[in-house]
Amino acid sequence: MKRFYDRVGTQANEGGFQVTLDARGIKTVRGANQIVPTQALATALAKEWDIEGEEIDAGAFPMRDMADYAIDVVAPARAELAAKLVAYADTDTLLYRADPDEPLYARQMEVWEPIIAAFEAREGITLKRVSGIIHAMQDKAALAKLEARLSGLGPFTLAGLEAMTTLAASLTVGLSAVEPEADALALWQAASLEEEWQADQWGRDHEAQERRAKRQGDFLRASDFVRLAREGD
Repeated sequence: MKRFYDRVGTQANEGGFQVTLDARGIKTVRGANQIVPTQALATALAKEWDIEGEEIDAGAFPMRDMADYAIDVVAPARAELAAKLVAYADTDTLLYRADPDEPLYARQMEVWEPIIAAFEAREGITLKRVSGIIHAMQDKAALAKLEARLSGLGPFTLAGLEAMTTLAASLTVGLSAVEPEADALALWQAASLEEEWQADQWGRDHEAQERRAKRQGDFLRASDFVRLAREGD
């Protein structure tokens, strides 16, 4: 598609902020006004449009896509998304450890346990750790508390949280990453610990490394999206 606009800007609109193309406000895929909660997020969205050349690359708008998803899909169904996300706590990557006599176990304890302990203290719950691959159901009261926490998050935070939780296969990582002072890169590296451990043991494949790098970029972008939107959620 050829570029069809000259000027990109932002404007205050309906209690939020909106990107404008030649002074016309952008709409979402489903036709709603794309109103985002902060000027910072609107500026990031505007940048995606502004850097396009004569030909528009439809795949070069990840922030816009996430904003559309937050408005069109998440906002009308926050409770349903919260129920979907809380299921990740039952299979959370950071809760499933190697057997204690394996070298990997010590590394998992070193990296994962501080994250889980801080998460439990912050959320006021206790989670079960599992050695091996046998599934262990988490306490129903703990899951209910997490679901209530998720239901209280704004749609923009939930949209970014879903992306991070899915990429990390870990609700503890996702929820930790939305904390104001979170180190998103360190959390992603923690979620990738087993994959990196195996690569160190058996060698690195170029295509696998490219996939890991892409997933890391997607995770960090989702973290940025939440950070930029947080003031308005």
